[in-house]
Amino acid sequence: MKSQRLIKKILVTLLFLSLFSSVAHAQEEIDFSDTPPDVHYKAKIIEVTDKNDYQEVKFQILNGEEAGQQIIIDHGKDFDLLDNQKVKKDDFVTIVKSHGLKTSYNIVEPYRLNAIFFMIILFLLIVFTLMKWKGLSSLLGLAVSIFILIKFVVPLILNGHNPLLTSFIGSLFIAGISIYMAHGFNRRSTLSIISTLGTIIIALILSIWFVSMTKVFGTGSEEAFVLQLGMNTINLKGLLLGGIVIGTLGILDDVTTTQTAAIEEIHKANSNLKFKELYKRGFSVGREHMISMINTLALAYIGAAFPMFILFYTSEHLPLWVIINNEMIVEEIVRTLAGSIALLFAVPISTLLAAYIYTKK
Repeated sequence: MKSQRLIKKILVTLLFLSLFSSVAHAQEEIDFSDTPPDVHYKAKIIEVTDKNDYQEVKFQILNGEEAGQQIIIDHGKDFDLLDNQKVKKDDFVTIVKSHGLKTSYNIVEPYRLNAIFFMIILFLLIVFTLMKWKGLSSLLGLAVSIFILIKFVVPLILNGHNPLLTSFIGSLFIAGISIYMAHGFNRRSTLSIISTLGTIIIALILSIWFVSMTKVFGTGSEEAFVLQLGMNTINLKGLLLGGIVIGTLGILDDVTTTQTAAIEEIHKANSNLKFKELYKRGFSVGREHMISMINTLALAYIGAAFPMFILFYTSEHLPLWVIINNEMIVEEIVRTLAGSIALLFAVPISTLLAAYIYTKK
């Protein structure tokens, strides 16, 4: 009996392996190279019928080659449909048309661009109301900064250039153009730009030092992992360093322009102040800015990585030192400390330069 059972097991195993190899071979023979890419559409929900654990949804495509077509799908039949994934009549959604063994339509997510456009218009109206044309020139500087990132920095990085050097050069252009466009072509703006460039160099040195010291390689995020899989030419460590420099620049121009303006106003109020006294009074103003800035920058980085922060906090089975030592956490610590230290240098640098220039006869 035992020998018969053993023979049966061997036969079943051989049959299973034969079927498995046949399926695998069949899959290899299927050529998906000619499969058209996915197409995304904007659509409006016309009718929804709730079933037991899914929704029967009828929608109308609003753009593209299939605009006007009405299609019915079973939304959530092939996956667990969460409450926030359910749709209702008159909702606007994005649809993906996929081509595989058969063509299928699926609801991806809500269509949010209408809300985004409304928020942008509201922002522009508030800026113009409070700051008039000066505010619009500042927004134009922002647009130029984004243009430099999209048309210069990102393409060069994707083409294999050093992300750190590319980000640094891009930061120099962004600092110069955005400050002049926002604050005008004057001595105050020039002093702010010089102070900004000096502080960017400090941020560059600190980021290289800290990243080397902590032995992080820019692989501590899901986005970096995806980039590593799809684009082997990108230097992830350089990308991390470049991100620190650009992130620091985001608040750096505010510090230098504010501090330079404070020195100029103090000088106008009392033009008889000597260099030492002007520096002392200006640095007293800057010190208050520095105190609030440290907290602001730290909370900004924590807020950006808040889901990750909570995820590690709930890992009760891991010791605290293991959590802090994780590369994902260390990267955020390095960003915060390198950026904060560089910004702290921005106050004395801009104060020293402005005090010297305004007291120079």
